[in-house]
Amino acid sequence: MVKETGYYDLLGVKPTSTPDEIKKAYRKLALKFHPDKNPNEGEKFKAISQAYEVLSDVKKRETYDRGGEEAIKGGGHGADFHNPMDIFDMFFGGGGRQRGPKKGKDVVHQLKVSLEDLYNGATRKLALQKNVICGKCEGRGGKEGAVGKCRICKGTGMQIRIHQLAPGMVQQIQTVCSECRGEGESIDPKHMCKHCNGKKVTRERKILEVHIDKGMKDGENIRFTGDGDQEPGIEAGDIIIVLDEKEHDRFQRQDLDLITEMEIELVEALCGFQKTIQTLDDRTLVITSLPGDVIKDKEIKCVMNEGMPIKRDPFEKGRLVIKFKVKFPENNFLPAAKLTQLDNLLPPRKEVIIPDDAEEHDLEDYNPRDRRRSRQRNAHDEDDDDEMGPGGQRVQCASH
Repeated sequence: MVKETGYYDLLGVKPTSTPDEIKKAYRKLALKFHPDKNPNEGEKFKAISQAYEVLSDVKKRETYDRGGEEAIKGGGHGADFHNPMDIFDMFFGGGGRQRGPKKGKDVVHQLKVSLEDLYNGATRKLALQKNVICGKCEGRGGKEGAVGKCRICKGTGMQIRIHQLAPGMVQQIQTVCSECRGEGESIDPKHMCKHCNGKKVTRERKILEVHIDKGMKDGENIRFTGDGDQEPGIEAGDIIIVLDEKEHDRFQRQDLDLITEMEIELVEALCGFQKTIQTLDDRTLVITSLPGDVIKDKEIKCVMNEGMPIKRDPFEKGRLVIKFKVKFPENNFLPAAKLTQLDNLLPPRKEVIIPDDAEEHDLEDYNPRDRRRSRQRNAHDEDDDDEMGPGGQRVQCASH
């Protein structure tokens, strides 16, 4: 039992969720509420990141489960929460702070892929909009010499405003310059580039060819180095494609294993069978259970080397795991005489010693409501018995 579920609720997972389920939930929410996509959801993004930071750490999760958020903060964990953007970068392989030339932000996109794509490999085309340096003005924003220091902020990009709190008391507030929007430059409108309107960059549609290797996993990243948004004087960031595996109607993936369910009749479970399974690359596998090899209900068997291919070694594969469900016949499926024959063929029953004073009962189909109705009916019958006198005469209690 956990004391509180606030962090679990934020990520939309249960307290019993596995680390992989928590990781997947964070990935989807972090992409959805990232400030680049939702500028007004900064607090939500921060809360999601903090919840993931706690629940993805074994020790912090144990502390939270025992004592809730108060225990996390009281134990000193709350004071060292990381920056939400750093957690996002670490999760998606951003690499954190870098030395050398200033680099632009990485752009993260999610790409839904089928289990067939991950099994067979695929190439998907993805259309994106990105900023590119204006080719007309070469990223200057206007003609040569038209760009100068902002007359308002004197090139600092910031403005100082004085706010009087009381007589003799003032407060200095530093804000981004409204004239140049923090760039510290101004462009003469007469010589401004008409192609980019002085913004130095233009929007361009780019088609990315995303190559999905056989055996890649849900949540895996494909990085396009230097293909992010361009900005003058700054090295372009990367485009990161995050694979999001769609649910499959027949198979469930668990690392290198492919898991499927197979329903078989009782006669097949006892006497053997041959069944076919269609693979993710459209081959037909014939699965054989030999006569005498009894398959029990909920039993698990496997076929070696028919699971997911290993990345960069696709000829080696995991297992195809089959969970069996034995379908039993309906009531009275055989006449009584034939049931006796079947009884003689099946393994003998264990002899049961029944005491002389034992009470006999027949089994009935279970229904939660039956017990209530039975209890009410019994109570009603008892009331009726109390009201009947000798010879079936109805009697009433005497009043005093």
